[in-house]
Amino acid sequence: MFDLFIAMVKEEWRVHSTMFGSISFALFPVMIFWIAFMGSFLLPLMRQALPAGELSLILHANYLMLGFMVGAFGLLGGEVMNRRFGQASLLAYSARSLPLPERFIFANFVVKDTLYYIVLWVLPLALGFILASPFIGVPVTLPLLLTLTLTLSFLSGLCTVFFLSSVYSRSKPALAAILVVLAGIAGGYALLAGGNPARLFPPVRLFAAFSWLNLALSCAVIVVLFCVSIALFTPEPPGPTKHVREMLTPLARRLSFFPTPPLAAKDLIDMYRSGGVVGQTLFSFLIPLVVIWFFLSLLNGYLPSYGVLLEFSLVTGVIASTMYTWVTMFDTFGAYACLPVSVSTLIKSKIASFSVLQLIPAVFISLVAVLSGQAIYLVPALVLCLSVSFYSLGITVWLTGLSPSVLVYNVKVMATYLILIGIVLVILSSIVFAAPFSALAAVLLFVPAAWFARLGFAKWDAREQPGF
Repeated sequence: MFDLFIAMVKEEWRVHSTMFGSISFALFPVMIFWIAFMGSFLLPLMRQALPAGELSLILHANYLMLGFMVGAFGLLGGEVMNRRFGQASLLAYSARSLPLPERFIFANFVVKDTLYYIVLWVLPLALGFILASPFIGVPVTLPLLLTLTLTLSFLSGLCTVFFLSSVYSRSKPALAAILVVLAGIAGGYALLAGGNPARLFPPVRLFAAFSWLNLALSCAVIVVLFCVSIALFTPEPPGPTKHVREMLTPLARRLSFFPTPPLAAKDLIDMYRSGGVVGQTLFSFLIPLVVIWFFLSLLNGYLPSYGVLLEFSLVTGVIASTMYTWVTMFDTFGAYACLPVSVSTLIKSKIASFSVLQLIPAVFISLVAVLSGQAIYLVPALVLCLSVSFYSLGITVWLTGLSPSVLVYNVKVMATYLILIGIVLVILSSIVFAAPFSALAAVLLFVPAAWFARLGFAKWDAREQPGF
């Protein structure tokens, strides 16, 4: 049955290369490699501010978060197997027409997606560091070990969220119980041992002191989580048929201050009834950020007392901007083509839905500020988070329109996005560390955010919408 996996890999290549060209898609890992290669030459300068061990923690945390962000296959299982990718008919739907078990097909789909993420994101970065190591005086064994541990970090994050999302699709009370147990273990370790549970992360321990036991432990955890997640997979939602009350009219009335209340209400109702609001918030937002907070808190000795909170607000703002993907992932313009609705009108409705969802990061940052004893910096943290989120949204609308989850693999789009976001993040980081309340100036980002959004309205109204 290896033929099915190979066919899925070819299908993935053909889908993306058809959208924006084979060369452009093939250059994506080259771009990541080049960023890693050039960035490696900054390591000697960064070591003056942070020890090498703390830098490795940040890098492992980033790849763990990447795994978290892409690993919620349990939420997407029904979408994958029930042909809800817009107008695309994928091989994963073959369970409906071929004598193949649905669980087997879904396992191949997950492995294929995981391989693609490793090839596109993990290996190019590692190769860039490996080739740069002779020029910066780093023994080649270090980047080789880092390649192994970063891969394990990514897979650990992916399989953990895959497992949790699969449990969520089966039983929400069971997921709640698991999260309570994990929180209790982490809290107990912090109180009794006086240490940060992030240091128990197997790939980090493996990087700090390589041993075959740590390697076996890391691999065993990943394999067990993956196998259990596949066993829990179900293409059909469990439980009895749901009956829901009419929500469109009252919700549209509450959203009447937006330009397109019915469309915005429709998006929010779709997410609510499909479980997307709770599921995406939990697996694509809360869990990754809670883990990132533990990793960032390890830098308390190297940053000002308020530094971790404000840096965390920047990270939260970037992740919160991906909520635009939540409301566009399975909604193409084709379904609206017969209505008197322009592309820009539909995008505006998505922005309205996105704005409502920003209550989630606002509440989250407020709780983090209070619980960490940094409530005095709550307002600067909120301004920083929401300003970065809406600025990133404006750029996303301009570059990707209604297809952010697809066009991100266009090299030109991704490079432009990274440059425009990266410059702002570096400037804001420098300013807020010097004077925390200067973060209030980040509200000025709403001006370029609105400008980029208007450019996007004009750009996508003038283009024929693709069918994917």
